[in-house]
Amino acid sequence: MVAITLPNGDIKNFDGPVTPDAVAADIGPGLAKAAVLSRVDGTDWDLNRPIETDASLELVTRDHEDALELLRHDCAHVLAMAVQELFPGTQITFGPSTEDGFYYDFHRDEPFSTDDFEVIEKRMAEIVDRDVDIVREVWDKDSVRAFFTEKNEAFKAEWVQELPDSEAITMYRQGDWVDLCRGPHLPSTGKLGKAFKLMKLAGAYWRGDPKNPQLQRIYGTCWRNEKELKAHLLRIEEAEKRDHRKLGKELGLFHMQEEARGSIFWHPKGWTLYRICESYMRNRLEEGGYVEVKTPQLVDRALWEKSGHWEKFRENMFIAEVDEGGVGLAEDQTHMALKPMNCPGHVQVFRQGVKSYRELPLRMAEFGSCHRYEPSGALHGLMRVRAFTQDDAHIFCTEDQIESETKVFIDLLASIYRDFGFESFVVKFSDRPDTRAGSDDVWDKAEAALKAATEAAGCDFTLNPGEGAFYGPKLEFVLRDAIGRDWQCGTLQVDFVLPERLDASYMAEDGERYRPVMLHRAILGSFERFIGILIEQYAAKFPLWLSPVQVAVATITDQADGYAADVAKAAQAAGLRVETDLRNEKINYKIRELSVSKIPVILVVGAREAEEGTVALRRLGGKAQEILALDEAISILKEEARMPSV
Repeated sequence: MVAITLPNGDIKNFDGPVTPDAVAADIGPGLAKAAVLSRVDGTDWDLNRPIETDASLELVTRDHEDALELLRHDCAHVLAMAVQELFPGTQITFGPSTEDGFYYDFHRDEPFSTDDFEVIEKRMAEIVDRDVDIVREVWDKDSVRAFFTEKNEAFKAEWVQELPDSEAITMYRQGDWVDLCRGPHLPSTGKLGKAFKLMKLAGAYWRGDPKNPQLQRIYGTCWRNEKELKAHLLRIEEAEKRDHRKLGKELGLFHMQEEARGSIFWHPKGWTLYRICESYMRNRLEEGGYVEVKTPQLVDRALWEKSGHWEKFRENMFIAEVDEGGVGLAEDQTHMALKPMNCPGHVQVFRQGVKSYRELPLRMAEFGSCHRYEPSGALHGLMRVRAFTQDDAHIFCTEDQIESETKVFIDLLASIYRDFGFESFVVKFSDRPDTRAGSDDVWDKAEAALKAATEAAGCDFTLNPGEGAFYGPKLEFVLRDAIGRDWQCGTLQVDFVLPERLDASYMAEDGERYRPVMLHRAILGSFERFIGILIEQYAAKFPLWLSPVQVAVATITDQADGYAADVAKAAQAAGLRVETDLRNEKINYKIRELSVSKIPVILVVGAREAEEGTVALRRLGGKAQEILALDEAISILKEEARMPSV
């Protein structure tokens, strides 16, 4: 007798071992049809794998969010099966699910082409139509190695040798096709459906090592139904239109080049956008009671050793050897490092002089220029760089102030995000990583304090296990943009470790010295990355206050050139960022070009406007124009362009 306990507490008894799909059928045909996965005592489990002892059972249906990873993993297997049927001699390696799809790495003498995708997708659909059973089998290590050796699957045969001799090895049989996999999988290929599409090709190395053979990686996407697939493909299409690298080049905002890999060459319009963001943030910080500091970029390794960064972060730091003695002896060589973060420098500022409890909380901000080594393959426009500026700050406070400072910070962050056009965000709580500084007692205290403060601030959060900083737990604030993508920007970290390591203290009311708590916090994250997000959020059609050029004055005839200069001068006097277009071109041509440049407002002037002191105001994306007196137009635009919350 096997007793199966369902999530609602009901218990179903069976005479002997029973599969989850049989339990689903016993409950009802609708559930049997919808189920794609089960969990037995909390462990993911194939629907057709027998349960032999009393257990709890959860049935996961296709519409559940957790079904996506399973569908994508199965889709990778169907891809591999299709490729080997179509291209005999191709060797398989591995194919995991990804955030929005899957990939599979193949070894083949001839290169694949995206032209092959259509025929591969067709064969994948045929495999789905075959509805072949997917069966879990347990093999011993020698049998698996012999099987793959006989099949000339050198990569799989090599990988099997890495597995412990005592480990039970699972193979999944999909018709005549067999692959090594932990599973679980769908009960048959027909359950997969056809909401998939192959997306791109890339190169990869076996086991990620450039010394190993190169593989061909086929990426795909997979969803629960055609509607989800179509929505995803539309998001990709929209994302390509909004790509900040493309728009940055087209609009002359910035460029990058090999001689300064991972660094930005800001052009005048792009630097204007940067300075607008910086000015806005500086105003908000001053209103929020922050003091601004500036700390050195190049610091001796001794400080990084004290802080723990030399041990934990050394591989990401840019190091310079400096001959301090001037005679070139080895003992005269000093290692300096470009700072990857600002926190140790802020502790040095805090340590100057005796700090009183009356000065806490001390909110210390810096637009700190930082450098971190990122592998060249990871670099991605403004989103992933080596040289960046953080909107960084550290709040030195007492333990009793953690809760109130967390609430104040979250309120400030939410207000700033709203001003930039992001109405909501989600919060992730990242707890202790495997590699960390500080004792478990210190981490227990820090995690408990941050959780309590977050709850007191009224913020729901999800757990992000093991992703805290090496010195403390953190909150991650994730924005969702206009096309549904998530971006992690802001952070708040509670740190009891650095103040101890760097000997920071304050004088308490009882006359004794105590360690302050250090709250590391950022809102934008880095200016470079946040500006990249803004470009894609708005597709460079910025609200008036953010636009590098807010107003273009365009003439219909050269007889209005003088008046155009007067209009531009009046707009500039009102604080608007203006350019003029006096070219000898037709006005419709000018308007089209200025619209392509994403300028929010065009003031059209001709002989009549010059005579009457008016302008024809046109807005980006609109076909209508409004005739206004110059003073009225300037007054309206000045108010619209006002920096929010200032």
